[in-house]
This record gives sequence, structure tokens and C-alpha cells, in this order.
Amino acid sequence: MPTDRSHWQTRKTTLAHEGEQDDLSHLSPSERVAMVWQLTVQAWTFKDGQWNEPRLRRDVGRVIRGAKDLADLDALESLDSD
Repeated sequence: MPTDRSHWQTRKTTLAHEGEQDDLSHLSPSERVAMVWQLTVQAWTFKDGQWNEPRLRRDVGRVIRGAKDLADLDALESLDSD
């Protein structure tokens, strides 16, 4: 059954004036992501045939060996705190 779109707001514009409207400027980044989330899910499902939301990766790690590596780590941490 088709969706009733008679109440949807539309706007006619030209390519030269496209993007000049600031309809979304008042939204936060998380609100903007929420707007396209359903489209993202549908696109991935279309591409892969299924949707499996990415989970927390458990294969990420870091190995620190020896005094030289510890000195490098201290230098990196001092850069992060600046």
C-alpha cells in the first residue's frame, strides 16, 4: 500500500540556490546522524543482504616492550596532554 505523502512539506529550488537554506543548522550533530540512521541501515542491508550492527571490537591491543618503547610512550603521552 502506498504511503500518503500529501501532507509532506516540499520545496522547489534551483541547483544554483541549493544548500543556501539553513534548515538543519539548528540541529546537533547527533540529531543529524539520527536523521540518516535508518537510511544507513537500509543501504548496508541492500549492499550485504543483511544488517549486523558493528559490535565492540575485542581484538584491539597494544604491546609495549623494553625501556626504549616506554620512553616513546612517555613522549606520546606528554604530547597528548598538551
